[in-house]
This record gives sequence, structure tokens and C-alpha cells, in this order.
Amino acid sequence: MTLTGAKNGAGTAADAKTMSIVAGMTSGADSIEDLDVLRQGGLPKLFGGVRAPSTLGTFLRAFTWGHVRQLESAIRSFTCNLATHTGFVPAGDEVVFVDIDSKVKQVYGPAKQGASFGYTKVRGLHFQIVTVKTVTCAPVIVATRLRKGSANSGKGAASLLREALSTVRAMGITAQIVVRADSAYFSYKVVDVCRKAGVRFSLAVAVKKTIRTAIEQIPADAWTAIAYTNAIWDSEEDRWISDAEIAEIPFTAFTSKKKTFHTTARLIVRRVKRLNPKSVPDGQAELFGVWRHHVIFTDSPFVLAQAEPMHREHACVEQVFADLEDSALGHLPSGKFTANAAWLTLAAAAYNLTRAAGRLASVFHAKARTGTIRRHLIHIPARLATRACTITLHLPERWRWADDFTDLWTATGQRAQT
Repeated sequence: MTLTGAKNGAGTAADAKTMSIVAGMTSGADSIEDLDVLRQGGLPKLFGGVRAPSTLGTFLRAFTWGHVRQLESAIRSFTCNLATHTGFVPAGDEVVFVDIDSKVKQVYGPAKQGASFGYTKVRGLHFQIVTVKTVTCAPVIVATRLRKGSANSGKGAASLLREALSTVRAMGITAQIVVRADSAYFSYKVVDVCRKAGVRFSLAVAVKKTIRTAIEQIPADAWTAIAYTNAIWDSEEDRWISDAEIAEIPFTAFTSKKKTFHTTARLIVRRVKRLNPKSVPDGQAELFGVWRHHVIFTDSPFVLAQAEPMHREHACVEQVFADLEDSALGHLPSGKFTANAAWLTLAAAAYNLTRAAGRLASVFHAKARTGTIRRHLIHIPARLATRACTITLHLPERWRWADDFTDLWTATGQRAQT
């Protein structure tokens, strides 16, 4: 990428500056000042070309929205290369899940561009991410976007999802893709993107009048108890004794839109016994007074007992948010909106790089939290020795993760001696 028009040399050596930021984030930096971590102690002997935090801050503030889009394109290519060389998203799995969600990142100063109050009632900036995962791998971030704090959760979701699905296919994944999201993303635009991309969707739906009418039409004998919280398996009757039941019914959504956007699919309903009768909205029928309903609109090819728990696993994206906030996204460090947008994009790159390192190290680290990977494989004390212009790292003896680190080290083309 090139930063055209940047003043005072801020756009020079964009590759070295970008790599300095990602390397600092991978080491746990969560602010511009923390990016100095790679210039501490003996690390300058190991890493060349690392820029000072002040230089990196000037670099980030030179970004325009066009530069952010350039960076996003470069990071998409980077992610595809990581997938090819590390296999951190297995291409051979039968089903791949693409999850889209958003979060308001709280900020503490009104001077930050775009910071405002949204549905969380706190001042912040609102970012979206799209992740991809399979049954056998941890989530990987394939797209990000920063919006102002007052933006609706679903704003811009269709275009971001379109870019994400293109990236997933570019990673060499040919399996069946299922897009999962909460009710904020239940829109004809999101469904249209899924249909045009040839992927399935599983979207949560808010229980409004038309949905309540559809639920009332489900026959009483169509409900099936499921393995839910505190469920007990009755071996004599061969069934679950549970406070949760599921059923499905055909449903046509978006009938208020043009006919081309009318979508007929399955409405999967999970009902859970209502523990607090006072929480029943006025005017609700007896059915809704006894049960709370959670609804999914999906064209998933899986049977009811598979499709419903598969959608609940959309919650895995919350772990990605936790990992990001435990590292590079601990702060949005600049007062300039585009600098924070670039920071978010690079934070996703650092997350994916850490996740790829874990995949190369061991089966355990392939699914471990990124904070765990940093503690076990990155934040390692070592003694440096130089002989014949060769730097040798003397790592700890009787170190629990020595074999995993050796696997990672050799997988990246290095040589380890014991």
C-alpha cells in the first residue's frame, strides 16, 4: 500500500511501519506508546527496521479512508496466504461457519472523531467483524470495519459480508458455508448477499407480530425437548426431560419489500419456560406467558436437531471480542477516526498471525486463547549469545512448552538445537 499525499515523510516505508505495528501488537501492545516493546532489552539485536512509537503514530494519523481500504485489501491477501501456508482454517471440513457481529468499544474522550452514544448508552466507536471457523478450528477474522458510535449494529453489514465471503473463497475453501448472525442482521440485504454468493444463512429474528402469528400456528405435538441447561435424559422413554423445546415451520420473510426479495425458508423456534411471569408484555397470549421464544430464520440443509444448536454456537464470536480487547484492541489509541480504523485492521492481522502460530505449534495452542499463546510461545525469556556473526538464543531448560515452540520454530524454516 502507498500513502499518497502524506506530509513530513509519514508515508515512507509503509511496509516496515505496518510490520512494526503488527509485531508490537503480537507481543501484546495495546497502545501506540506500547509499540516500543520491540526496542527494549536485547530485542534490537534480533529485530531490524523497527520504528519508534512517535513515527508509527504519525504514520497512522496520515491515513485517509482510501488508505484504510488499501490496508484492508492487503490484510485480506495476508490472511489468505496464512491460510495457505498454515492451514489454520481447514479447507477439507464439510461445513464452514461465517459469523458477523459488532461491538461498541468504549472511549473516554469527546475529542475522538466519530465517538458518540449508541444503544449501549456509553460513549464509543462501533466496530464490526466477520470471522470464519469450522468444527475443528478456532475463529479467524476475515473482515473488519469501524463505524461511529451511534451506528446501528447492522449498518453496512451487507457490503462487509460480501467482502468477507469473497475472502473465504479466496482462502481455498470450497465447503458449504453457513452465515450466522443475531437479529440485528436480519435483513433482506444480508439474505440477498448470501443467496448471490451461494451460501446458506442462519439469522436470529426478533419476536414481533408476524413471528408470533407464525409461532401460534405450530402444532402442539410438533415440539421436541432438547439437551439444554439442566436437561435430564430419560432412558426408559428415550427422550430428554427439559425446560426447552424446539420446532420449525415454513415462513416467508420480507414480504413488505419487492417480490424479488421475498424469501421462504424455515423458522426454527426454541422455547424456554418463562421463570418470571411479570416479564410478559401486556396483551400477550397465554402461549407467550408460559414460554420465552428464540427464533432463527434459516435455509440450512441440516435437520432441526442439528440446525438449532449450530446457530447457538454463533456465540463463539464473543471469544474473539474478548481476545481482541485482551491485546491490541484494549484501546482505540488515536483521536483520528481513520487512524483507529487502520489500528482495528492491523489488530485483526495480529490476531490471525498469533492464531496461525498456535496452529503450527500444537493441537492445544491451535484452539487456545491468543493471550495463552503469547504467554507460552512469545513472552519467553532467553539469553542472547553472538559467535561468528551468528545470534544464538539460549531458551529456558526444563521448559514445559519447549517441544511446541520447537515445532513452531522449525515450521517457519528455522533450525533448533538441543
